[in-house]
Amino acid sequence: GKITTPQDFLKAIGRNSEKRVSIDSWEAFWRTTGWELKSASIPVRDRRYILWCMEKFRQDIPIEQFAHEPKPKKKIRGWGPAVQHGKRIR
Repeated sequence: GKITTPQDFLKAIGRNSEKRVSIDSWEAFWRTTGWELKSASIPVRDRRYILWCMEKFRQDIPIEQFAHEPKPKKKIRGWGPAVQHGKRIR
């Protein structure tokens, strides 16, 4: 689709970005820094994703190619299980 406003862009990259960031003009949007996103209390992962997507967009890479959902949360904490599938590991 055609992207005409920052809100369209944020909607296109997904992850509910458009609900977190509220910037209306392109000028202000491209000047936005990580610090400004931080002071808008956006979590680190989302900040990095938004800035990363902005950079890809600047390089004229189509959004369909780089927008993706976040990785799922890790289920196992620590150095992994000592036993896996009934066999001891390590």
